[in-house]
Amino acid sequence: MKLRVTTFVSTILLLGASSVAIAQDAPTGEDAATVLKGRPYSPNADRGFPDQVLFGDTHVHSALSADAGGGGTSLMPRDMYRFARGEQVNSNTGQPVKLSRPFDFYMLTEHTDGMGVITDIMKGAPNIMADAQGKAFHEAFAKGGEDAKQASIDLIAQFSQGTLSEALLYQPGSAGYDNTWRDLVHAAEEFNDPHRFTTMIAYEWTSLTEGNNLHRNVIFRDGPERALQVVPFLMAPPAGSPNPRDLWKWMQNYEDTTGGDVLAIPHNPNLSNGIMFALNDTFRDGEAFDPEYLKTRSTWERLVEINQTKGTSEAHPMLSPADDFADYELWDWSNLDLSAPKTPEMLATEYVRETLKNGLAMGAENGTNPFKLGFVGGSDIHTGLTTQDDNNFFGAFAWMEPNPKRAVSEAKANTELDIGYKGWQYATPGPTAVWATSNTRAAIFDAMERREVYSTTGPRITLRFFGGYDFSDEDIKTRDLARVGYSKGIPMGGDLVASEGTSPNFLVYAMRDPVGANLDRIQIVKGWVDQQGETQEKVYDVVWSDARQQGDDGKLPPVGNTVDLVGPTWTNDIGAAELGSVWTDPDFDAAQHAFYYARVIEIPTPRWPAYDAVRFGVEMPAEVKLITQERAYSSPIWHTPDE
Repeated sequence: MKLRVTTFVSTILLLGASSVAIAQDAPTGEDAATVLKGRPYSPNADRGFPDQVLFGDTHVHSALSADAGGGGTSLMPRDMYRFARGEQVNSNTGQPVKLSRPFDFYMLTEHTDGMGVITDIMKGAPNIMADAQGKAFHEAFAKGGEDAKQASIDLIAQFSQGTLSEALLYQPGSAGYDNTWRDLVHAAEEFNDPHRFTTMIAYEWTSLTEGNNLHRNVIFRDGPERALQVVPFLMAPPAGSPNPRDLWKWMQNYEDTTGGDVLAIPHNPNLSNGIMFALNDTFRDGEAFDPEYLKTRSTWERLVEINQTKGTSEAHPMLSPADDFADYELWDWSNLDLSAPKTPEMLATEYVRETLKNGLAMGAENGTNPFKLGFVGGSDIHTGLTTQDDNNFFGAFAWMEPNPKRAVSEAKANTELDIGYKGWQYATPGPTAVWATSNTRAAIFDAMERREVYSTTGPRITLRFFGGYDFSDEDIKTRDLARVGYSKGIPMGGDLVASEGTSPNFLVYAMRDPVGANLDRIQIVKGWVDQQGETQEKVYDVVWSDARQQGDDGKLPPVGNTVDLVGPTWTNDIGAAELGSVWTDPDFDAAQHAFYYARVIEIPTPRWPAYDAVRFGVEMPAEVKLITQERAYSSPIWHTPDE
């Protein structure tokens, strides 16, 4: 049974998330008595399941991060919170900017290492001017423009390669470091407004090994009474380490000491050159992972950042050649600082779908899956301005704020290795969506910890995904879909209980962003381990718009394209406002380890450089991508055999 609706209606009640419903046939007489028996008349009463979908950013930087403040960012944490909750501010280049809709929650994740140093560099503090590197950076940043941009790049590179002066590696115990951390915590507390706008205390653990990105965003469930009992864990010794094992020890100690709760989210892994999800311990000369490592990683890292402004890490065409949508916002040329080019063999241990498959194989072999990861988005924006709409994109760094040359400007390059990229290759970042019981720190954190979260590439698509064994075709017709999903199955992020001889089925539903584009299709991506112990994958089109028919090859024709680059604009003459289906896996084998996640694809829309071309009256080179198909990714549901 498939649901296709081509006219837009307010149907959030279907998801258990709003107070509006659409017209429907109501039961009468004995039918009504049967339906209401033992339940309140109000369908919203006594709900025990998460019924609010909340959108926010889990990864963003202010001027207090050295690679932001040094590059021209002036917006500070309190400016960012005002902007995120919907107020108009002036950007770092003096342009007025405002969101079309405020965020529900926000997590400011400043880099751990050298916290507070950029403030002293910019003002030329005596201890900075006494250091040769510090003085050089101060002078370059003071010049602004290209000099400041290059100095910011150099600062990242020197930190990445371990050649940054110790004088610039502020450590806990120094006034600059401790005061900055304390002020970050207090700013989050000042702006935390439960049930309206939630601010989480967080930081970015900035681990790099020879330019390979191993960053994690560390998120606290707690307020300042616990968070201020500690300082962030660093990468640089003596107070830090680049090894994630040591971060996990810090996290365990935090919980044991304070009674608090914390989790870590691996940074978008496409800049790690294959080591973020390596299949052996790169910090122990490639030794096999020991059981403690597998268990500890699965405990602390239950999520992964699947997309952000530096590209998407869901899938890659070289790994998934049969997936027509795998070639999306790829950053696949090098590591973070462009010190080493990427080789094809690196892809399998940094793209998320392949990592999920590797986790299945490891779980089948030794009983512990270290890569059981739900999906979040993040911006990694370094302007203090999380702008996720293509017609309102203020760039990833201050030099990228709206200007006629930003799309074609060189962002970063290594001429010796002949690798680099330009401004247009940055993507508008997507939010993290959580299904929560309330807009509070505790409820948002708990949703993340149980992986009942999903990511989009920008639009606020609403997505529900449930797995079970008892869903029927009639279930997709109900306007109280959430109640059916939770009563008959488990939500995204969960585990199916093995049921021998019965194929699981999945209840999936998506509704377009109310101010966005229609939907092209919903797909379910499956990964599994076959009888020979090899990992496999398949992408199923399960429901789509416009009465298209699959070809003999099983492929669905493209939805079409209504984009007008003169506007630029598009129309919703194609696609559907909502799509839903109950889908049963036709290839299920109860003996196989497997995962399933939903991927929702929008119809084509203009990409941010298309708006620049019109607003600035410039012609974009042919290489610049002007049209996109935005999407959303649910967290997976796993099936583990009953062995």
